[in-house]
Amino acid sequence: MTEPGLHLRSSLQSALAATQKILDVGCGQNKYPGAIGIDSNPRADADVIHDLGVLPYPFADNEFDEIICRHVIEHVPDVMSFVSELHRITKPGGVIRIVTPHYSNPDWPTDPTHRNHFNSYSFTCFMPERTPFPFYTTVELRPLRTYVSLANLWRVLGLEWLTNLDQRWPALRFTRKFWEFYLSNIFRGKELHFEFEVVKYPAAGEE
Repeated sequence: MTEPGLHLRSSLQSALAATQKILDVGCGQNKYPGAIGIDSNPRADADVIHDLGVLPYPFADNEFDEIICRHVIEHVPDVMSFVSELHRITKPGGVIRIVTPHYSNPDWPTDPTHRNHFNSYSFTCFMPERTPFPFYTTVELRPLRTYVSLANLWRVLGLEWLTNLDQRWPALRFTRKFWEFYLSNIFRGKELHFEFEVVKYPAAGEE
């Protein structure tokens, strides 16, 4: 029997998708309601079959209001090019949502197609005010949310809440850094949830 809350959430997702153009990258067989799906696997529920490692994707610049990318970025051959391509096809002010395993997740090696590890700070190179590597890219993202889930035992003990205090009170960002630097190999992470606003500036001569 379907829970009322799940039905309501699905209805809200469908209503949102009706007013926005959404792309589900690597949608697999669980495509986001109302989204266009792109995947390299012909057995997926994708509308577009395309190798996600081959750029560009068959979409115009600034085509989508929102891009959803769940458990895909850890598989791609070139993370910088992949994010740059998502940025290209997202409208200015649009949102990119990424879900990926935290590097300390003990399940990460279970999938032999995994290539890339991530922590809470893996995308700072796309944030000019934070990056230690300003020469990597001119693509810019504004962070809206960075949430890490922990293994079930640590969540029950409240460590997940402590690790993510910076999402409620930014001044407490040291709690996340302390966990990443000193505790994550003991109190292991599970998934990272990122939300970014796409920042684009007019080209020279444009208003």
